[in-house]
Amino acid sequence: MAILLSPEYIMAFVLGTMLGSFANVCIHWLPCRQSLVFPGSSYLQCQQGLRPGHKIPLLSYVWLGRRCAYCQRPIAWRYLLVEFLGGVLYVFLYHQFGFSVQSVVLTLLVTVLLIVSGIDLAHQIVPDAITLPGMLIGVGTSALLTPVGLSNALLGLCLGGSLFLLIAVLSRGGMGGGDIKLIAMIGAFLGWQAVLVTIFMAAMLSAVVGLSLILLKQKGRKDPIPFAPFLAFGAFVAMLWGSDLMLGVFA
Repeated sequence: MAILLSPEYIMAFVLGTMLGSFANVCIHWLPCRQSLVFPGSSYLQCQQGLRPGHKIPLLSYVWLGRRCAYCQRPIAWRYLLVEFLGGVLYVFLYHQFGFSVQSVVLTLLVTVLLIVSGIDLAHQIVPDAITLPGMLIGVGTSALLTPVGLSNALLGLCLGGSLFLLIAVLSRGGMGGGDIKLIAMIGAFLGWQAVLVTIFMAAMLSAVVGLSLILLKQKGRKDPIPFAPFLAFGAFVAMLWGSDLMLGVFA
């Protein structure tokens, strides 16, 4: 516990909440194809501009009593959750990789995965505007900045995309094109072994969640469930513990 209260970990958490706040902006505006810069940040309900005191991650949500400062309508709990998740995820990344070029690259990937997960949950889409450039950035950073390497990144991209494309064909549309591009992007950042870990962890978690929702009668057997959040979870596990998991399998 003491190490988590050290200045470095506190800074990692604060930075994570700030990037989580940015992720919230992207989750709302990207599906609407609106600029992330102009106009300035505003409340969704009444479109009133945010003051500086309204933009402090986590704290503003609590200070405002979970309500808009102008119209007093409730602010969705998603904003608090995404900011908190951002802080926790970046603490994990800092603990595993310290302050390094690799941790900066993985911070970028985690931020993208947060955004994609939020958009998929809200709108059931995975935007090409994120995944297609993400593939190129993933290959570039793997080749130049991280230990993944160019050949591993290209193999991860092709393996992930091919496996999900095969699933989509065999299931006759059971796998969406956005998910195919997302796993290809993850492979570009993390390599082929991480793709296998990502898919396995995503499948396990989605099965547990899907079965639970059916038993609780929240979903039917044929109701679609957004898969991007499960891929994001699997990718995060692969980032931190993928090598150990693969060694355990092949040991």
